[in-house]
Parts: sequence; structure tokens; C-alpha cells
Amino acid sequence: MINTPSEPPAPPVVPSGGSLDKLKDHIGAAARADRAAALDAWLTTIFPGHLPGVSLVAVGGLGRRDCAPYSDLDLVLLHNGTAGIDRIASGLWYPIWDARLGLDHSVRTLPEALSVAHDDVKVALGLLDARHVAGDAALSGELIAAASDQWRRTAVRLMPQLKELTTARWASHGELAFLLEGDLKEAAGGLRDVTILRGIGRAGVADTMRPAVRAANLRLLDTRDALHLAVGRRVDRLVAQERAAVAELLEIDDGDALLRRVAGDARTVAHAVDDAWRAVDRVTAGRRRGGPGSPTRRPVARDVVEQDGELVLARTAIGPVPDPSLSLRVAAAAATVRLPIARATSEWLAAFSPPLPNPWPPAARAALVSLLGSGPGLLPAWETCDRYGLIDAWLPEWARMRSLPQHHPIHRFTLDRHLVQAAYEATAYTREVERPDLLLIGSFLHDVGKGLPGDHSVVGAPIAGEIAARIGLPPADVATIEKLVLLHLLLPDVATRRDLSDPVTISTVAAQVGDTATLDLLHALARADSHATGPAAWSDWKGRLMAELVSRVHTALDTGELPEPPTPDPELLEGDLPAVHLDDDRVAVAAADRRGLLGAVAACLAMHRLDVVGANASTVDGRAIVEFFTQPRYGSPYDPVALAADLRRVAAGDVSVTQRVRARAMSARGGTASPRVVWQRDAATDAAVLELRAADSPGLLYRVATALDEAGAEMRAARISTLGGDVVDAFYLVGSWAEQAERDRVGAAVLAAV
Repeated sequence: MINTPSEPPAPPVVPSGGSLDKLKDHIGAAARADRAAALDAWLTTIFPGHLPGVSLVAVGGLGRRDCAPYSDLDLVLLHNGTAGIDRIASGLWYPIWDARLGLDHSVRTLPEALSVAHDDVKVALGLLDARHVAGDAALSGELIAAASDQWRRTAVRLMPQLKELTTARWASHGELAFLLEGDLKEAAGGLRDVTILRGIGRAGVADTMRPAVRAANLRLLDTRDALHLAVGRRVDRLVAQERAAVAELLEIDDGDALLRRVAGDARTVAHAVDDAWRAVDRVTAGRRRGGPGSPTRRPVARDVVEQDGELVLARTAIGPVPDPSLSLRVAAAAATVRLPIARATSEWLAAFSPPLPNPWPPAARAALVSLLGSGPGLLPAWETCDRYGLIDAWLPEWARMRSLPQHHPIHRFTLDRHLVQAAYEATAYTREVERPDLLLIGSFLHDVGKGLPGDHSVVGAPIAGEIAARIGLPPADVATIEKLVLLHLLLPDVATRRDLSDPVTISTVAAQVGDTATLDLLHALARADSHATGPAAWSDWKGRLMAELVSRVHTALDTGELPEPPTPDPELLEGDLPAVHLDDDRVAVAAADRRGLLGAVAACLAMHRLDVVGANASTVDGRAIVEFFTQPRYGSPYDPVALAADLRRVAAGDVSVTQRVRARAMSARGGTASPRVVWQRDAATDAAVLELRAADSPGLLYRVATALDEAGAEMRAARISTLGGDVVDAFYLVGSWAEQAERDRVGAAVLAAV
């Protein structure tokens, strides 16, 4: 008799509101077990009675009894060929869907389930968590036992497929330990990797679920519980705006402390996964050789040999008094040949390496430079050394920077990873500078002042100098490192916020930099820093502006003379007006000189869903010329023919386009922090620079340019700089602007427009 109640009981739910204490009751292992028990009971009530040869099996989080507050249900309806199984399945799935629960389901016979698991490693792993919920318990037991036995027999064959899937997931989601907004489940070191560890352990390849891993897993599960409760729905990505609420639910001091705890747990899981894959590789390599044999040893560097795909110490390296540079030399060798350091070797180095003297011996300094310049091998070798405490022994300052959050939204990594990533990115530019070693060290140290009170460039310069002296650089090189750290933001800031055709801009930068060798180092460092920061910190237009600035400063430093301003596009200086040029991400318009052209063109671009990331405005021989660098909003395509037609109408003085966009732009004002206006009166030859620092929004440039025009301010140039959700826009206003009252009046007009 099939039991199909017309009104199935309501499923267990988690309160979407309530007091903080009540929400805390739904976090932790006990709460997860209670949720699993409640869901089991509810599924039993909607299961269609007792049917021989039919059972309901839970996999995934419910199978493990660690389901989060808003997790999906992963269920298998198992049968032995029962007639009408489709109708039985519908009677089971529809109440779950009606209850608005996420559901991942399948209907299979025992042979079908085992056949799919035989070839699909994801299914095979899932069945390792299988647990009987309702129906024929004997049938469920057969599946659970057979799936476990089949995994032990076939796991080694499936490991290459599992590793390929895991590597692809890591490439897509990044490393949880270093991300400011990582996915607790899918990122490397996250909960999905704990499932991998359990699978490798169940295959008998290695002991993967050690106490530290179990503890890290429980804390990550608690964090996901709190995240679900804070947001009120299923979400696995711990974004910045939710960190404070999640920390409060977990009774952690603040969002930064939460991020550090997550980073530590993710590191623990990631390290365990690395060890597990090495064990898998040894097993598979042994099978290819036909069984265990004498391990092969191959010299790699002084005191370092390769043994079975790992680096170990040569027998001659282990003496009564080890060389203080040994750990650095091992790390450099590992990064250079891109092989892991054996666990036992890492532990020995951590226990017995003597402290480095002050200053370091040349061998240690050379090894550090080799390590920083090793390219792709740097990141895994550095992380291994950090895991065993070697980095702290080299650089005592590292403990303060480890897992330190960076709060600007353009950053994707914690500070420690950002510094290592910057050194990695700098390897692309080592052939462009006279001192590649100083570029690598400067890139690695450029942000050491972050996390301390004050401007991190100013605070960090003497700290970087102390480190440079400690590692044994001569005084002249120490001074260069300090200058690199102090000025590492100079080129990107000036390139994106100042008029590069103004002699004051070039002479100011030349005076600060001092010589061409330092200029080249700063240019390489700025690019490495931008790429290490994240996609929002770099664009082609920014690269072109920096290259133009560097070229002009080079000329000034080489010859002592300021270069001539760049010549505008000849086609914009000649021929009929208006003239419009569209070229990939560049839009240029020339028109008879008149006020308001920049704002009108900006309005037209906003109407065509193009975001402005950079702009120049100038007047040449009575012609107003504006040049914009743009990108499609949210990747939306635009019609270049329609855009060109509207631009010509705008340039000819047709106001209908700006009237159409005015209401839309004025309604787009936004941002949480208050905007600021800053006047720079010594930054230009014949103008004062008004800097606007505000949240970005559609139509912002149009609103500000219109406000300046209506306030009677004559603008000869504009530079637009967008960093993530913020802008720093610089407007060159002709005149001295010495009167405070006039500056206040125009500044107030700009702020009102924002």
C-alpha cells in the first residue's frame, strides 16, 4: 500500500530572523546533526510507505549529517526494478520542490549506481557518504557496502580523473587561504577538498583525516552555517559585507579575525591535500615501476637531491652545524625545479636550521633572489616554507602580515599572498631593468607598511630598508629599495590623475625619481603590483598612460629638457567639423570650441552603456578635442554606427541627446561614503587641479562636467581614474584659483552633482 498523504507535513526550517542567540543555536556539529535528524524524519513521512526493493539514500551533506542551514538535499531513490518507479519518484520529489528545498536527485538500480560510479569519480566519491534514510534498509546496505568496496578496488585508477577535476576547480575558484572573498566550499582548501581527503583516505592511500584537518573542517562548517544564517539563504562565498555579521554569530572579535581564522583552516586543509596527492603519486609511480624498489636519487643543487619526485637533503648537508643558508637554498632549488620539498626535510629544516646572521651571508641573499625570481615555482615553495615556520625565521615581520586582509575592493588577495604574487609578476619585467635583483626584492617588500598606522608607503620605506640591510644589501641598494617602496604608487597615480602634456607633471616626477634606472624599476614594480592586486587594478589604457609618462620622464632625465606635448590625432585637427573616431576602446571627438563638450560626449557614452575609464580634454587652434577610453558596461555590446551618429549630433550642438540622458544620470547618484573635493594648486602650469574622490556611478562624469560648466569653471583637461567602485577624477581648471570663496563655490557645485 503506497502512502501518499494529500497534505504532507511541513519540512524542518531554520528561522530567517530572530535574536542573535537563537541564530547561534543553529551553528555547530550538534545543530547540523539535529538538522539531519529532522530532515530524515520529514523525508520518512513523505516516503511512500514500505515498498520491498525500494529505498531512499542520502548522499552529500545530508549523508554526512553536516548539512548547512540552507543546503540542498542530495538523494538517490534506489530500487531493484520495481514497477511504477517513476510515479513513486514524482510522489517523493514534488513535496520537496513544493517545500522550496534545493534538490539534486537520481533514480537508479543497484547495478546502475555502481556502473556510473565505476567510471565517474564524482559519483563514486558521493556514494562514499551514502546513508540509508527510508524504505528497504537491506537494499541501501547493499549499495553502501558495494560502493565502498568498489572504491577501494578502483580508486587508484580514478585518481588521475579526480586530480584533473580538482585542479580545474582550484584554477576557477582560487585559494581560500589568500582570497579576501573566497568560496568556503569550492576554493582550494575549502570543504570540497575535505571530501577529496576522505576519499583518498578511504582508498587506503594515506592517513588524510588527522586531528588538525578534522578541527579545521568543523570550523569551516561552522563558518558556512553562520554565513547561511547571516544572509538567510544558501551562499558559500564569504564576501566582505557579510564578514562582520558572520564573525558576530561565531563570537569572533571582528571580520578581520574571522578572515585570518578561515585562512588558517584553509591552509591546514590545503597542506593535507598536497600531502595526499603526493602519496597518490607515489602509489601510482610504484605501480608503473611494477612495485616498490630502491628510490632513485638525483642531485639538483648543492646539498639538495631529488628522491621519488621530492627534494631531500644530501647526506653531506646534515652536519653538526648546518649552514644557516641551507633552508633558503632548499627553497630556491624547489622553486627552480618545481618539485615539492619532502615533509621530513621541511620538518628537519624547521627544527635544526640555525638563525641567519645579520647581515645574511651572500649565499642566503642569492638564494632569496633566486627564490623570488623562480616564476611559477615560487608560490608552492613559499607556501611550504611558510607552513613549517621557515619564513618567520627568515623575516620576523612576516607574522604580522600573514593573512592580513586588504580592505580596498580592488584587492583579491590577503597581504602576504599579494607580496609573493607581486614578486612572481615582477619576473615578467626583469629583462627591462638594470638590477633585476632589486626589482624582485622591491616588489616583494613594496607593501610591508600595510596594517600599520599612517601612509603605508611612508611607513613601509624604512621597514623595507631595515630588511634590505639585514639581508646584506649595500647602503646604495638599501636606499634604492627604500625609494621604490616610498614611490611605488607614484607612476600609476600620476599617469591616471595628471595631464601628461603639462611640463609641471613631468618635471615633478623626474625630480622625485632622480635617475632612469630607478624610473625603470618603478615602472616594472607598478605593473607587477597592479597585476598582483587584481583585474580591477589594471587595464590597457592604464598601461598606455604609464608608458607615456615613463617615456616623457625618461626624455627629461636623459636630456634635461622637457619633451614637447604629444601631437593630437592629425585627422582631428584637419577637415570638417565635427569629427568622430571610434577605435576599439577609444572614442575621440573634435568640434568647434565651445563649453560643455566633454560633459555632452560623456552623456552620449553613458546612454550607449559605455563606461568611461579615462578621458582627456584639450583645445587646439580653436578646436575642442575630447578623447575617452571606454569599456562596455557589464560586457554589453553597443552599436558603433548609432554611437557615431549620436556623437556627431552632440558635437554639432544638438541637446536632445543630453536631455534624454539627464534624468537617467541624475537618478543614478549613489555611494555610501561621502564624496570629497581636494584642490591641488601646484600640480599644473596654468591651472589648478580639482580632484573628486567619490563612488562611481553611471553618468557621474556627465554630472560633474555639467556642474563645472554651469559654475563658470573653464576646463582645459580632465583625467578620469576608476579603481573598482571608486573614482579619483582630476579636472584642470584654468586660472590660479587663489580665492578660497571661489574654490568653495565650485567645490560645492561638484559635490551637489555627485
